[in-house]
Amino acid sequence: MTVAPSAAATRAAPAARPRDPDILATIGATPLVALDRLFPPERFRVYAKCERFNPGGSIKDRAARSMIEHALSTGELVPGVSTVVESTSGNLGVALAQLCNFHRLRLICVTDPRTAPQNTAIMRAYGAAVEVVDRDPESGEYLPSRIRRVRELLRSVPGAYWPDQYGNEHNARAHHHTMREIHEALPGAPDYLFVAAGTTGTLRGCAEYIAAEGLPTRVVAVDAVGSVIFGPPEPWERGHHRTIPGHGAAVVPPLLRTGLADRVVKMTDLDCVRGCRSLLAEESILAGGSSGAVTAALLDAAPGITQGATCVAILPDGGDRYLDTIYSDSWVESRFG
Repeated sequence: MTVAPSAAATRAAPAARPRDPDILATIGATPLVALDRLFPPERFRVYAKCERFNPGGSIKDRAARSMIEHALSTGELVPGVSTVVESTSGNLGVALAQLCNFHRLRLICVTDPRTAPQNTAIMRAYGAAVEVVDRDPESGEYLPSRIRRVRELLRSVPGAYWPDQYGNEHNARAHHHTMREIHEALPGAPDYLFVAAGTTGTLRGCAEYIAAEGLPTRVVAVDAVGSVIFGPPEPWERGHHRTIPGHGAAVVPPLLRTGLADRVVKMTDLDCVRGCRSLLAEESILAGGSSGAVTAALLDAAPGITQGATCVAILPDGGDRYLDTIYSDSWVESRFG
């Protein structure tokens, strides 16, 4: 005997509810704001890509998510088992701490004395272990010491994994999206892009997108005085030790490729302060050190920028973690007079 199905049985099964966005879904899609007070638009327009609006407070959220999620997808990282070990001057450590806490991964951040205390406190709040190294005796820089300590930890910590922000292709690939957001937010391609260079992940990712799309955008890489990214320092740069982290490097990053930048400019720590305080005074934007360097580079370049051009400055982070340095009058006076 055939039994007719009930009305309830014939009713279509409800569609699976789409997954609600989590905190990591808020990474990216940061705002692009006009800097019309600092750069009057009668001559040319300047827009700032404000990366402080990522949940971890900086552009490093993009790279951290790209590197960690790729390693999870390949099985190089296993939640509850693996330990991530990375060298950082601050912002990447915060970004990784957030990602590792979310994915149930242990994290050891190798930092140096320049790392802002607020960044260190945030890393530890997420559960990361933080190690602080001294200067490398040969170069007088911190980065070689940080990398050396990372390699030691890789040998001694079971299940240790090094994302290696300096050489990981997924750092650069994350910033294809950064440049795509800029391109799609403007009526046309920008004429100039000013971007800080450290690991060169942002620089390379943006430059690769520009090349792939055939955009006419000229890329200005903002480096630090004393950095070796684009070649040995000039004689006048030697002996200059950066106090403000975020851009520049004491080792040439493996991510670097020739031809990424149309122009390279180098900024001092005082330039960082000048740029940050100009942004705050004119635009009410509280920005971090590398953002100040990018802004100072734009201020210096302004007389030579083409009439009617459109410029974009990527501001990597906010200034709330620099209150004891860049925004402290006593700190600035003690170092620069």
